[in-house]
Amino acid sequence: MNIVVDGMTSLLNILYSFSASVGFPNYGVAIILLTMLIKTLIYPLTYKQMASMRKTIELQPKIKAIQEKHKGDKEKANAGVMELYKEHKVNPMGGCLPIVVQLPIFWALYSTLRNFSYEGSATAAHWFLGFDLTKIYGFTSPYHLLLPIFAALTTYLQSKITNPNTSDPTQKTMLYVMPVFFAYISATVPAGLALYWVTMNVVSIFQQLYINRRLASQSMKAI
Repeated sequence: MNIVVDGMTSLLNILYSFSASVGFPNYGVAIILLTMLIKTLIYPLTYKQMASMRKTIELQPKIKAIQEKHKGDKEKANAGVMELYKEHKVNPMGGCLPIVVQLPIFWALYSTLRNFSYEGSATAAHWFLGFDLTKIYGFTSPYHLLLPIFAALTTYLQSKITNPNTSDPTQKTMLYVMPVFFAYISATVPAGLALYWVTMNVVSIFQQLYINRRLASQSMKAI
């Protein structure tokens, strides 16, 4: 996997050079640009994910009816639900694909920040808004808890926008558990990775608002 890490390092340096060319020579800016680039590239997957999730939510009454009809036979209930998904062209695993795609990126950026060699004499370029992007701050400084707090808030907001009217107890629990989990993760990884996650969430929120509006418009046209 060294080739992935080397590729990530090269990409960060390219984006850093770009940020320097426009007057903001900083690796924090490079990480933000990297995040926006990744989210742009995987937008088609994100759109498919959101469309699939929306259809799944719309099918919930029919899914519950199938489960109630075959409540004594779990195998028939699952087969009925899968048939319903097939009929409406819903991929129940479609929501996992954007996450799976991002995992290697997350790991590569983590490895890169842990062993980063800065270009030229950019001795302060790895500092961003008071954060050393290569440092793991943990829970020692109130100021440096800002990134974990923003990670939690943006994770919650993104989940809420993705599925605003969930009645599933498991999903309701995850709505509150996941922000806490990612706040903890953000405090125990290099600050640059926490910055990446917060930026990823912010861009995702805007993308989801746009996709929600687009899907709602398509639904209105279909009626």
